[in-house]
Amino acid sequence: MPTRALRTAASGMYAQELNIEVISNNIANINTTGYKKNRAEFQDLMYQQVNVSPVDSSATGVSGATTDTLQIGNGVQPTSTEKIFTQGDLTATNNQLDCAIQGDGFFQIKKSDGTYAYTRDGSFKVDADGRLVTSSGYILDPGLTLDSNALSVSIAKDGTVTVNQVGGSSYVLGNIQLARFMNPGGLKSLGDNLYAQTDASGTPIIGTPGQDGFGEINQGYLESSNVDIVQEMIAMIAAQRAYEINSKTVQTVENMMQMANNLKTS
Repeated sequence: MPTRALRTAASGMYAQELNIEVISNNIANINTTGYKKNRAEFQDLMYQQVNVSPVDSSATGVSGATTDTLQIGNGVQPTSTEKIFTQGDLTATNNQLDCAIQGDGFFQIKKSDGTYAYTRDGSFKVDADGRLVTSSGYILDPGLTLDSNALSVSIAKDGTVTVNQVGGSSYVLGNIQLARFMNPGGLKSLGDNLYAQTDASGTPIIGTPGQDGFGEINQGYLESSNVDIVQEMIAMIAAQRAYEINSKTVQTVENMMQMANNLKTS
C-alpha cells in the first residue's frame, strides 16, 4: 500500500532529524571541557507478513502448492543516545587547581540537595569557605578545605593533595578519589558537565587514582572534548543524504498515487 511507504519514509526523515540534532550538539560542545560525544542509535520497526499467490506445482516441479511469505518493514525508530567515553586530549593550563583524568574514572560531586553527580571536568575553584568546588559551585567529594595560610597546592597522580603554607611548611590535606562504573554509557547527562547514576550504569565504584583500573590525575591539565570534527561532519553529510533519499521516496509515492488516481478517472 502506498500509505505504508509514506509512513516508512516519514519515520526515516524523523530519525535523521534527531540524528542531526545529536550531531549538532556534539559540534556545539567541541570546546567544552571533559565533554563526551553522543551517538544516536536506531532500530527497525516491526515487520508485516504478506502472503503471495500459491505457486503451481506443475510450474516448479515440486509436489504440492507452496505459499511464499514476504516481510515488509514499517520503517525505523530512534531508541537511545549513547555517550562515548573515549579519552580526550589533555591540554596544559598551568593552573594548580585544574585536574585531568588520564584513564577511567570520574570526580564525585556533591550537589546542593545532597545527591551525588559525576564529572570529567576538573576545572576546580576555591569558594569563600576555602572548599574545592566545580565551576558551577558544586562541592568536590570527599571535601577538601584550604585554610588562609595556604600558599600553593600540589596534587599527585594518586590524588594526594599537599598544601604548601606561608613560611615553607607543608602538610597533606587529603586525597581526591575517583568513581567508575561498569557501564559508563548508561549514565544520565544532567548538564553542567555532570552525570547521574542510573540502573543501566550500575552503582559507583570508589577508589584511588592510579590503582585498580582507575585513571591517574594530572595537575595543571584539563581534558578536552573527545569530539572529532571531521567524523561529525561526515556523519552530518550522511544524515543529510539519508534525509534527502527519504524525502525523494515521499515524492515518488505521491507521483504513484497521482498516476493511480488518473487511471481511475480516465
